[in-house]
Amino acid sequence: MSLLLKLESLAIALAALGGYWVTGASWKLFFLLVLAPDIALLAYLFGPKIGAWGYNAAHSFIGVAVLLAVGLFGGWELTLPIALIWTFHIGLDRALGYGLKYESAFTDTHLGPIGKAKSGF
Repeated sequence: MSLLLKLESLAIALAALGGYWVTGASWKLFFLLVLAPDIALLAYLFGPKIGAWGYNAAHSFIGVAVLLAVGLFGGWELTLPIALIWTFHIGLDRALGYGLKYESAFTDTHLGPIGKAKSGF
């Protein structure tokens, strides 16, 4: 199941990348923002519970959906490119095994533990 979830996430990341390319948006913007969700890792400075909440808020597709809804209804042109960058980031992270975090520890994710020997992708 883990391999299937990772492949699915890779497909999402590649679809978002393709969508970004089709929009014709700036690749400078892409490279400027692609790692922006990882700023949420700073929440771990306040402990694993707050860290998990911060990380999950920045690495959930719920945030992407809210951005799209607010931005598209508000007429903000950068909404779609930013949402695609964010979707790419989330998809790539999950394809690499970095899932949503449990409050117990950074290494405990919905995709399984990070950093332990495991089979698959």
